[in-house]
Amino acid sequence: MEPRNHTQFQHFILLGLSEEAELQPLLFGLFLSMYLVTFTGNLLIILAIIKDSHLHTPMYFFLSNLSFVDICSTSTTVPKMLLNIQMQNRVISYAHCITQMYFFMVFGGLDHFLLTVMAYDRFVAICHPLHYTVIMNPRFCGLLLLASWLLSVLDALLHGLMVLRLSFCTELEISHFFCELHQLVQLACSDTFLNTLVIYFAAGLLGVIPLSGILFSYTKIVSSILKISSAEGKYKAFSTCGSHLSVVSLFYGTALGVNLSSATTQNSRSSAIASVMYTVATPMLNPFIYSLRNKDIKLALGKLCS
Repeated sequence: MEPRNHTQFQHFILLGLSEEAELQPLLFGLFLSMYLVTFTGNLLIILAIIKDSHLHTPMYFFLSNLSFVDICSTSTTVPKMLLNIQMQNRVISYAHCITQMYFFMVFGGLDHFLLTVMAYDRFVAICHPLHYTVIMNPRFCGLLLLASWLLSVLDALLHGLMVLRLSFCTELEISHFFCELHQLVQLACSDTFLNTLVIYFAAGLLGVIPLSGILFSYTKIVSSILKISSAEGKYKAFSTCGSHLSVVSLFYGTALGVNLSSATTQNSRSSAIASVMYTVATPMLNPFIYSLRNKDIKLALGKLCS
């Protein structure tokens, strides 16, 4: 089969999670509900933090940005999926596909970096409480956020440019509900060795380093908490980072599950179903974790709703 350049075709076909017609209304209702809950929950977190002056601290500054990123991440993939189900049309244009892949990678990278920055914030708060306001000043917090955006944008731009150099064959079906980087690389007819090399290098550099930072921070945090003599002091110290630790566990746990599913099965449709937890369920659950485990957020949400 002769390869042909991407300029000679205009679209890909997203196969979605299932081709069975009777399941489409169920999938539409399920994902619409999940998207509305994700959007509403994260928006309420952002508004509560903006409205309550007591929450104008580094911890909640980064939490509001994490909620914004979760809204953007799900908005990149789910609305297109819902439109395809409703219109019974699985076609996505080449330009739209590349754009969707790019922004999904930007917001996915931001999740990694923001969780790392939030872990560092908790490390400073618990291990160096007397220097917290000096270290985590507004200027430094702004620089951390800017660095997270720059690294995420540059990483996504690199992968986007690498995909643009590929040529594709006539088989343009993507076994997923959105345009995912690995799926596009697998569809290419031209040599993808360089793309694969860049993917693994970037994953090692921008994936392992943030995770190592989180593990280092929590190692120091646990060590500091164990040195506290009173049980009440230990509980109070741990409660300040309990919500973040839960979100980190959920985020990396689902990501690991998706990678293991992809590695152990050749069925790309099964991998797509597994990735729903990582791409849709995790952003939906984050507001519940923070609101249920955090008294300050509960009070702020109560004021906002009243």
